[in-house]
Amino acid sequence: MGDKLDILIAMAGYMLVVIFIGIYFAKRAQQSSENYFLGGRSLGPWVTAMSAEASDMSGYLLMGVPGLAYWGYFAEASWTAIGLAVGTYINWLIVSKRLRSYSIVSGDAITVPDFLSNRFHEKKKVILSISALFILIFFTVYTASCFSSCGKLFAGLFDMPYHNMMIVGAVFVVLYTVLGGFLAESASDFMQSIVMICALVAVLVCGVIYAGGIGNVIENAKNIPGYLSLNTIANPVVNSDGVQQASNGAALFGEAGKYDFITILSTLSWGLGYFGLPQVLLRFMAIRRGDELKNSRRIATVWVVISLFAAVLIGIVGRAVFPYDASLATQSSAENVFAHLSSLLFHPLFAGIVTAGILAAIISSSDSYLLIAASAVSKNIYETIIKKDATDKQVMHVSRAVLLLIALIGIAIAWNENSVIFRVVSFAWAGFGATFGPIMLFSLFWKRTNRPGAVAGMLAGGIMVFVWHFAIKPLGGVCGIYELLPAFLFSCIVIVAVSLMTEKPSKEIEDEFERAKNYRDEEFAK
Repeated sequence: MGDKLDILIAMAGYMLVVIFIGIYFAKRAQQSSENYFLGGRSLGPWVTAMSAEASDMSGYLLMGVPGLAYWGYFAEASWTAIGLAVGTYINWLIVSKRLRSYSIVSGDAITVPDFLSNRFHEKKKVILSISALFILIFFTVYTASCFSSCGKLFAGLFDMPYHNMMIVGAVFVVLYTVLGGFLAESASDFMQSIVMICALVAVLVCGVIYAGGIGNVIENAKNIPGYLSLNTIANPVVNSDGVQQASNGAALFGEAGKYDFITILSTLSWGLGYFGLPQVLLRFMAIRRGDELKNSRRIATVWVVISLFAAVLIGIVGRAVFPYDASLATQSSAENVFAHLSSLLFHPLFAGIVTAGILAAIISSSDSYLLIAASAVSKNIYETIIKKDATDKQVMHVSRAVLLLIALIGIAIAWNENSVIFRVVSFAWAGFGATFGPIMLFSLFWKRTNRPGAVAGMLAGGIMVFVWHFAIKPLGGVCGIYELLPAFLFSCIVIVAVSLMTEKPSKEIEDEFERAKNYRDEEFAK
């Protein structure tokens, strides 16, 4: 009981620091909706980079990825990490500067739906409405995955009921997000990104030492058929309830399964999701100067590579330390392997600080999801369509009401404690990647893209994610690939086809495209 109390004290101290950050930025956040939703475009390169990645890497970084590798899906976890690392670099390299410039040139947009609507000079806000709708849908799913992470984390650490702990975590996240807005979110995400990467490295290094060295870890993994390979996958032997079976204290695995080229390609396609991820795109728009994005790119890429591959390796180390553990014997419960290692390896007080890394990942993502989803409704639907003369104060009130509603729906979705966080996140990730990724790239880099093409492409990508996931993917075989890849490609084809079959953009829109292409901060300042 004393050990758990020490862990709780350390985590509570961490949460108080996060709340203090929210209080510190609350006054500035309330000055205007632009400050609340975009921080007045005042972020520096370090905060931009690390808050972007922390808000992206939700509970799946410290729970989902290690759990996937621990369960036996090392190949899937590794190819996903590779895809995400490459996607991160390319997104910062080609999208960040152009989006920041274009968002300023096209009416000083402060949300992703704002930018897309302004880009095509909409009078009837169709793109705006579609964007807001898909953001609301997929971020509600994302929020649910974060709440589920909270529930699993606290339930596993303190032997408390999952549902109670999930609600406590949700309440904390909502209160914090309502209080401080984007600035508080970005500042705390910067701090949380440091906690996350330190926690990952500490658990990995100490875990390897505890397991008897890297040689013992690798040897243990080699004894599991198909485990330590990038083209095969281990096959846990489970009973009818999905609980892994064991013999002589070691988990049982059957014959290895194949991880073929098509599956690898679809797993690598996780990287495509970055082009449409609102919480990352917003950071590109919020940095104070475009020439600072180069430094941000380097910082973000290094952080992502270290964090992702540490998370994968922690799963392998966990399998060496816990050859079989009844509390980790289902794919859902295996996502607690990071927390189990922390409790085993460290003094309870330090374990609480390390475990706060998981809480950091959850908070840094869920506050972003809630804030962006709320802004999609309050700024892009309420203020732009429903009540065009709405005051900033009214917009803020609507935003907070929507935020609470999304949280309640997220709690309802997260109610199933046997859900696998990694799978829930993968669906929402595909939704954003296919809905916003193609149109973002074409909007920024193809002058011929027009409004009908944008509308058709967004609908095609978003709807295809649902169709492929629920109707085509269950057929198996080639159809079993990750829904992001076919939906992304389908959206690209539709954008090009519809744009070419319909009237070209006006000269005004094309001239604006050129201004964004040649934009300099100094010109805007004048």
